[in-house]
Amino acid sequence: MRTETPWGPWDPWSLAEAVRLLAALRTPWWIAGGYAVELSVGRAYRDHGDIDVLLLRRDQLAVQQVLPGWEWWAADPPGTPRPWRPGEILPAHVHDIWCRPGPDQPWRVQFMLDDVDGGDWVFRRDPRIRLPLDQLGTATGDGVPHLVPQVQLLYKSRPRRPKDEQDFEAALPVLDDDQRSWLTETITLAEGADHPWAARLRAG
Repeated sequence: MRTETPWGPWDPWSLAEAVRLLAALRTPWWIAGGYAVELSVGRAYRDHGDIDVLLLRRDQLAVQQVLPGWEWWAADPPGTPRPWRPGEILPAHVHDIWCRPGPDQPWRVQFMLDDVDGGDWVFRRDPRIRLPLDQLGTATGDGVPHLVPQVQLLYKSRPRRPKDEQDFEAALPVLDDDQRSWLTETITLAEGADHPWAARLRAG
């Protein structure tokens, strides 16, 4: 689904293209965003204007090596992309990276950077929220790595766009008791006990 931005059009990879082109990446990576929820649900149910891939901040330079010659822009400050130079270590406040084959090509993929502390993933919006790194992702039966749904929904709990609401409704029936409990606790901690999703989760 092609969309326009002030910095050029988006014409994102398909999920299959992303998996194929990132297969050579030897550091951990996970499909994120709406696709991650769809992979957890087990079916496609909406269109996607982009494709998101999560990397650990410590591994950021590895992705430049997998797609040599591509053009990289970092959201620095957030919401304002600027060129990301080969080999540059991005500042801690940068979490989003846009990538395209060249300056005359549409943007193809957005990479997101998350931090770890020891063996724990740290939620960027509230560092009190953590999860053992080996519980951050899972994989489909054919090996596609993706974020577990409770983590992706935590990110989507703000700002709750229409597509986020759609993802929450689709994922709710497939969350197990532990996932529901974790998501309820973390949304309550980060967004408050009156958050509508926390109320839905508590209602069962």
